[in-house]
Formats: sequence, structure tokens, C-alpha cells
Amino acid sequence: MSQQHNAIRSFVLRQGRASNAQQRAYENLFPKYGLPYTKNLLNFELVYGRKAPRYLEIGSGMGETTVSIAKSHPQNDYLAIEVYTPGVGSLLKQIKEFELTNLRIIQHDAVEVVKNMIPQEYLNGIHIFFPDPWPKLRHHKRRLIQPEFISLLCKHLKLGGYIHVATDWNNYANQILEVMSNELGLTNIEREFLQRSEYRPLTKFEQRGLRLGHKVWDLVFKKIDS
Repeated sequence: MSQQHNAIRSFVLRQGRASNAQQRAYENLFPKYGLPYTKNLLNFELVYGRKAPRYLEIGSGMGETTVSIAKSHPQNDYLAIEVYTPGVGSLLKQIKEFELTNLRIIQHDAVEVVKNMIPQEYLNGIHIFFPDPWPKLRHHKRRLIQPEFISLLCKHLKLGGYIHVATDWNNYANQILEVMSNELGLTNIEREFLQRSEYRPLTKFEQRGLRLGHKVWDLVFKKIDS
């Protein structure tokens, strides 16, 4: 995307129908586990009731991976961003089911959330797992991982914090590698791609793809003093 930051969007609106269970969870649980979008900076210590490492997940989907990571790392606090109501409802249902106190969700565009709600140099890590690949060439401009967006995220990372992106599209993986390698404030922890980190669980979709011979590319870049 070549637009200025205020024109970047983290999603393109699509139709999605929530199941009855997802809709009930959304209506009943969002007031407890969801956070409204505002233009005020978010204080994690007030939201979670403690001081802990802070992680952001952009595009939590149906919440399977998000919940697994939060369950496995109770010492950390996690904020998920998802725009689609079925996914939000699914995640809320799981937060209640597993009684997670270290996971909250915002339903809003990630770019605006980062710009207006996350203090700069605040996050220990950012997860972007399987962003929409927009496989058609004419749609590549809609891809989330663009130079302006990565520069924005870098401003909100602590020194030594990381951005972890995973994709199962080879040409998107190469684009992500190029974009993040060109960000002066980041350095790749590997030469190119790395093996899946233990903290990123395999999703059902990913497991199915691997059985069919598909590959997944993980990239982790850390923030450095530039």
C-alpha cells in the first residue's frame, strides 16, 4: 500500500454469518472480555490488573491459536484484534470456557487500534498468523504486510520486542521477508525463514495443509536500536 498511515486498513470487509452460539457469546460476553475501541491509550495494568509482558495478536480468526498461547503462557497478557463477529464470538466463548484472565479482544481495525490505543515502545511482541494472502496479483496491494504498516508496528514495540508472521503462501512469505528486512528498526533472527516456534501451535487448518504437502513460512524480526 502506498497510502499514508491514515489510509492503511488491516482488513477488507467481507460477509460472515455467526452461528447461534457465537452470536450469544458475542452479545453476552463482550461486555466482560471485550474492550471497546477508543482514541485513548490503553493501560494494560488497569485492564489485566497486573504488570506483565504485553503481546498483541492481529487477526485472531476463530481464536484457536490465540487461546492456546494465552493458556500456555499465563505469565503474559494478550490482546487480540479481530473484525469479524463469528471469530470474536468464538474467541469470547473460549475465554470463558478456559477462564482466561490474561486475554482480551478488540473488534476494530488493527491500524487504528495500534495508532490510537497502544503506547509507543510498549509491546513485547506482535503475532500475525496467516494474514489474508490475497493471491491474485491485482489484489496484492490489499495485503496487510506493507512497509508503512510494519514501520507503524515497529514504533509500538519495546527494544528487543519481536514481530512474528506466519504464512502458507510462498510469494507472500517472500514479500514479507523483503518488507521486514527493509525496516531499519528490525533485524531477522534467522537468515531468512525459521522453523515453527514452540509457542505457535499448529492449527487444524495448518495440520490439514501439511498433510497435503503444503509448506508454512515463519519469520521473526526483533526490534533493534536504529
